[in-house]
Amino acid sequence: MDGGAAERPSRTIEAMTSTSDNSSVALPPMRFDLWGTADEAKPLSDSIKKLLSQAMGVDTDKDHTVDAASVTLTEPRLSESAVQDLERIVGAKNVSQDREQRMARARGKSSLDLLEWRSGDVVSAPDAVLVPGTEDEVLAILEYCSEHEIAVVPFGGGTSVVGGVNPVSGEFDAVISVDLRRFDAIEDVDPVSGLATLGAGLSGPHAEFLLAEHGLQLGHFPQSFPYATIGGFAVTRSAGQNSAGYGRFDDMVRELTVVTPKGVFHPGKQSPASAAGPDLKEIVMGSEGAFGIATRVRVHVHPIPQVKRYEAFVFPSFGVGADALRAVEQQGTGPTVIRLSDEIESAINFTSSDAIGEKSQAPQGCLCITVFEGTYEHAESRHKETRELLLASGGTSVGEGPARKWEEGRFGAPVLRDSLLDAGALCETLETATDWANAPRLKKAVGDALATSLNDSGTMALVMCHISHVYATGCSLYFTIVAGQDDQPLAQWRAAKQAVSKAIEANGGTITHHHAVGTDHMPYMTDEIEPLGVEILRGIKRTLDPAGILNPGKLIPAGAESNPS
Repeated sequence: MDGGAAERPSRTIEAMTSTSDNSSVALPPMRFDLWGTADEAKPLSDSIKKLLSQAMGVDTDKDHTVDAASVTLTEPRLSESAVQDLERIVGAKNVSQDREQRMARARGKSSLDLLEWRSGDVVSAPDAVLVPGTEDEVLAILEYCSEHEIAVVPFGGGTSVVGGVNPVSGEFDAVISVDLRRFDAIEDVDPVSGLATLGAGLSGPHAEFLLAEHGLQLGHFPQSFPYATIGGFAVTRSAGQNSAGYGRFDDMVRELTVVTPKGVFHPGKQSPASAAGPDLKEIVMGSEGAFGIATRVRVHVHPIPQVKRYEAFVFPSFGVGADALRAVEQQGTGPTVIRLSDEIESAINFTSSDAIGEKSQAPQGCLCITVFEGTYEHAESRHKETRELLLASGGTSVGEGPARKWEEGRFGAPVLRDSLLDAGALCETLETATDWANAPRLKKAVGDALATSLNDSGTMALVMCHISHVYATGCSLYFTIVAGQDDQPLAQWRAAKQAVSKAIEANGGTITHHHAVGTDHMPYMTDEIEPLGVEILRGIKRTLDPAGILNPGKLIPAGAESNPS
């Protein structure tokens, strides 16, 4: 989706000026209540407003924007002596209890997070923000907080959409946010081996900029790319939009530097492959900071491609298109990007920004995007082989235009969500993955669960789906949902999320393919990995974080309970 030209209502920021301390802590680039910044706003066009009003009963004239001055945060609970002790560890300029700093790290960017700012409820915030610059400082913070029973939440880009950075204090009296932004260097570039060590606090664009000076790229482009960080990519098992060509981020990781309350360790440093027991990198990737704080990540990098080739195709149905993607992946023809949208999402992708909600002249069917990059010869050969297979599988070429259009706008959808929420609509995404043979059943079950729950709350729901990550044995299914808000939108979406999570578990899907666990998916982890798997995670937690201070309330269920009834 895209927006028109109407102006966004201004947001009050008087109460967000830093006045209460002398720190030099920098604010995260995204506004506390937005996916991006105010300058990135995509106000809704008249046609979108008309669609929301007529189909979903949304009163788009009602203003749901956030007045920052009216937001109530929990009060800081750290004692003055504790603040002074922490200042001695990282320096006073790297500690802040300022309202604006605490607000910026109080929530991630899920719709539940953004709706909570709009709810008028008291929002829990970290009691202080710390910005260490060395592993020794991180270790000293963790040792101090273990001794004094203070919870620690690592913070990178703040883009979690599952409650991963929410300041849950658990059984502890206070919680601090540890921002990794000072770990922002690139080092140990090895172009011969194709390896580079990146600071965990580097954003995706910053990392690509620094690698480009060496003629290299990482090639990892999730939708969170403009703001998410290298460390966040690793500890959430991020999957980028170029995963068909470069793999998921966990496929790229060679080594990590991880600081735990028990010390520092470097899983994966020995060699490109080893039989020396289980791969300890795996206990860090996906851990979301519950076992330790990743400060550096050594990754596989690639030469900047000489050329990129684009082509889009249309398939008569989602099932036919999915079969074609399966054939491409199982034959190994090698596109860098391959993705398939269902009929509803395809119509929107084909439509210009000003015409969403109006009658579409788009070709009927399901849109498939392909991109190829590399040397001239390699990109051409892979494009040719993939193209022939897609055409033989029932696809029709519609040229390179839709693929280029998708690439140009691929990071913009979350920004439009801000305007939809401000207009009184619900908008959220969720994802899962399953085997190819099970994909039709799972897609239907998810769509039915969402439609039923949201219809019961009194609104029509627009449910869109695409395949964005493919494997030899299966694929991801990524859903985007737009509906009208009722008078309790937080409860409304929680009910829909619970219904769809239960449908995913009951129909052979994973509770999360690349959005991580956080607080949102934690209740389903026992079903996902079985009770013995949960006990294994608890054992790792007890070994590395015996006091339990690291990101409590995430990843590991507190008891042996199954998913919510």
